Amino acid sequence: MALLRPRTKTRVKQAETTPKRAPFTEAVWRTVRSIPRGEVRTYSQVALYAGRPGAARGVGREMAMLPTGKEVPWWRVTRAGGVLAPMVAQEQAKRLRAEGVVVEQRGQTFRVKRDDDATPKARR
Repeated sequence: MALLRPRTKTRVKQAETTPKRAPFTEAVWRTVRSIPRGEVRTYSQVALYAGRPGAARGVGREMAMLPTGKEVPWWRVTRAGGVLAPMVAQEQAKRLRAEGVVVEQRGQTFRVKRDDDATPKARR
């Protein structure tokens, strides 16, 4: 005769649908999500808006660790001066151009053209 286990109600732990993230990570993601389509921000600007001025390198780290997908528009964040990160520059340039942002390419370097990049006016 086979031994039968007594019937008991078992609790099944539900896996969290979203992993818990650090407050800084949440602030960076929230800030990047708020960048309007067709506009870009630098890592230092994102750090400032996220409440951690001077944490531009931390923002860069967070951007590098983003999961794939379109949840957070990572392509709207650039290095200082509008320079795109070398590892993803072509994909980032493609996405920015699709949003109407002017991106220049000089050799292997991609750079966002900004309004303040105009030639300086001559002094009188």
